[in-house]
Amino acid sequence: MTDMKLDPKVFAILKEKIQMIKTEEGAVYLVGPIRLPVNLYDETFVFNWYCWLSLEEVTEDYESIIEKLSSANLAEYQQSSVLVYGDFENDAEALIRMHSICHTGDIFGSKRCDCGYQLKQSMKRITDHGTGALFYLANHEGRGIGLFSKAMAYVLQENGYDTVEANERLGYVDDSRNYGDAIAVLQALRTKPVTLMTNNPKKVAAIEKAGLQIASRTSLWGDESEYNANYLQTKISRSGHLKDGEDIVHVKP
Repeated sequence: MTDMKLDPKVFAILKEKIQMIKTEEGAVYLVGPIRLPVNLYDETFVFNWYCWLSLEEVTEDYESIIEKLSSANLAEYQQSSVLVYGDFENDAEALIRMHSICHTGDIFGSKRCDCGYQLKQSMKRITDHGTGALFYLANHEGRGIGLFSKAMAYVLQENGYDTVEANERLGYVDDSRNYGDAIAVLQALRTKPVTLMTNNPKKVAAIEKAGLQIASRTSLWGDESEYNANYLQTKISRSGHLKDGEDIVHVKP
C-alpha cells in the first residue's frame, strides 16, 4: 500500500478518538474507546476497547500519522490494547491485569502454561467486580523472546530444560518484558489506586516505580494439571512468582 490522503469526513470521526501520550522514547498513540461486546463464559459483557501504537515521532498532527500508516505494514507487527470495564476513570476501586500475549495458551488453549486460564479468569473477575482493565501486551510473547524463539524453547523443554534454562540457553534473559507503554496508557486512563491481579512482583515494582499507587495485589493461580505442574513450580522457584496468599516483601533503600 502507498501513502494516502485522508478523507476530511473520515478524519473528523477519527480525531475525536485519538490521543497522544508522550513517553521517554517518543509517543504512544491511543485510539478508543470502542464499544466491544465480549463473550465470556456464555454471557456477553460490553467493554470499552482501546489500542495503542508506539512511535518515535511526537506530534499532535494525527492526520499525518494516520496517512502514513497505510504504507507502514502494521500487520507485520504486534500492537497492544486494553479492555476497560465500568467507570474505570472515577470508580474508587478497579482491578488491573497486565496480561502478556501467549499465542499457544490464549488462542489454542494450550495446557503447557496457565496463560489462557489467567486471561479468562481476570476478565471474569473484572466483570464480577464491576470496574477494571485488562491490558493485552502483544510484544511479550515468551516473556519477551517472540513466538519463534518460544517454539525453540519448547523444544528444549521437551528435552529436560525448565522454562528459565531454555530461555537462557537460547541467549535470552529469563524475563525481558517492558511495561512502560502500558503504564503510560494506564496513567492516561486512571490516576486513582488500582488492585493488581498478578503473581509476579516485577509487575508490581514496575507500576510503583512509575509513581502509580497500588491499593492491593491479588493472586491469580489455577488450572494446574500434569501438563503444567513443572512450569508453575518453576515460576515460583526460579522466577520469583508469589505463592497464593504470599505478600510482597518491600526492601527499603
